[in-house]
Amino acid sequence: MTRLLPYPLLALSLLLMWLLLNGFSAGQLLLGAAIAILATWAMRALDPSKPRIRRWDIVAMLFARVFIDVIRSNFDAARIILFRGARARPGLVQVPLALRDPTGRALLACILTCMPGTAWIEYNATNGELLMHVLDLDAEEHWRDLVKERYERPIREIFE
Repeated sequence: MTRLLPYPLLALSLLLMWLLLNGFSAGQLLLGAAIAILATWAMRALDPSKPRIRRWDIVAMLFARVFIDVIRSNFDAARIILFRGARARPGLVQVPLALRDPTGRALLACILTCMPGTAWIEYNATNGELLMHVLDLDAEEHWRDLVKERYERPIREIFE
């Protein structure tokens, strides 16, 4: 089974995404399955590390938290752009991360970048610091605490 589908969850996700985007029919099912299998073979050639998820219950909680935060962040960013405009103070924040798992850092990068008003800029592996851009920098400490407590802590519980 692992020879045909080295990453079965990835294959299933790709197939479902293909069917959602292209509609369901027998032809689309076969084409989507072929693309999913080829993609997993290509992924096997890249040989990524396979992360071990230790706490599935926290995965669901983190997903719900990020979903709500993305919606809230959209409204906040729109309010800042529409009403504060030139008075907004964009800035860079350095956040010391205790997160060492590369998959966890990648997930944190995706979370921070998908939030309107924030972006993962750089990660310094020597001192473990994240450089993050924020749309309106009122309190630097607020952003540090937000990243560390709201996202980094559950990600560490999931992967480390």
